[in-house]
Amino acid sequence: MPAPLESYACLPETSRGRLYPEPGGETRGPRNVFQRDRDRIIHSIAFRRLRHKTQVFMAPDGDHYRVRLTHSLEVAQIGRTIARALGLNEDLTEALCLAHDIGHPPFGHAGEYALEAAMAEAGGFDHNAHCLRVLMLLESPYPAFPGLNLSWDMLEGLAKHNGPILRSTWAMAELDALYPLELESWPSLEAQVAAIADDIAYDNHDIDDGLRAGMLSLDQICEVPLVAEGWARVRARYPDIAETRLLRELIRDQIGVMVNDVIETSRGAIAASGVESVADVRGAGRRLVGFSDALAEEERTLSRFMYANLYLHGSQQAEAERARVIVSGLFAAYQADPALMGENWRSGLAEGEPERSRYICDYIAGMTDRYAERQYELIHGKLPAA
Repeated sequence: MPAPLESYACLPETSRGRLYPEPGGETRGPRNVFQRDRDRIIHSIAFRRLRHKTQVFMAPDGDHYRVRLTHSLEVAQIGRTIARALGLNEDLTEALCLAHDIGHPPFGHAGEYALEAAMAEAGGFDHNAHCLRVLMLLESPYPAFPGLNLSWDMLEGLAKHNGPILRSTWAMAELDALYPLELESWPSLEAQVAAIADDIAYDNHDIDDGLRAGMLSLDQICEVPLVAEGWARVRARYPDIAETRLLRELIRDQIGVMVNDVIETSRGAIAASGVESVADVRGAGRRLVGFSDALAEEERTLSRFMYANLYLHGSQQAEAERARVIVSGLFAAYQADPALMGENWRSGLAEGEPERSRYICDYIAGMTDRYAERQYELIHGKLPAA
């Protein structure tokens, strides 16, 4: 039997429910509302497309590098561990973790920056708001309503997992008007867990991928005190094992250090806050799930190192420029000749602005890396050089 949940956890029986009623009851198996949310994400086309969307390396040739899909699975594993230890709802946490990157366009942040620039006159682009746009409006597998009709608790957590939204983008404001998500309050603890699990996953797994790609070396990453301390512990445990066999042990250890710190720190913060319900959590006025002050500073040092040595690596910058050319080139081509989008998408194109640009943006944002490359090559004859 699973352990009972804390009073401040999100409970399926007290969920605010779905925007569109689903008459006749939910008969497809004995699942509660959050389990059904999770399963709707897993079965969605948008989730499947994450297997060909950039995490760090754009359209990677190697089979062992992470993509958005594998990253999301790893975030979910970490999130469930933390949620279980804190007495929170694992199903909702898992669903939030699995869905959190669905709004990313092709080529990761490089693709996002290109869409932001292309959409400058039409309200801009934000991957978090686009995630909800996909799930609430664009992917519509059900005959009776648009979107996946996810629970309010799920949508609220996705909207605010990084904290309250005080200034909404056009997309978030449109969705909030459709189904008000109380954007200015703090989200559930489950959403806060999803956010910190995301940080833990990419902090560590991006190191793993950077080492595998040869863009980082062990000596380099040991310039970061947190990593150096972890490496010393691993070497002390396995003094006679080759270094190459210990690198993944280092990553596992570091994840454990971060997860344990979050659990201990968050337990203390929750207890000190006096929250007794989800409503109390939303009204607490601050984040209750996170790192200790000491580890937060160490994590910031690690993040600065990763930006300087991996994310802004020369080869990554060249790939980012190539991605910018592809995304901006597709946007300009579709603006000039909507027939290039194909009949399925062209038929819904609006005549006026900003709706026209937003529709084209929706189309491009849904593309995988390789589909975007293929469409660019079909239109322009060849791909830009890396």
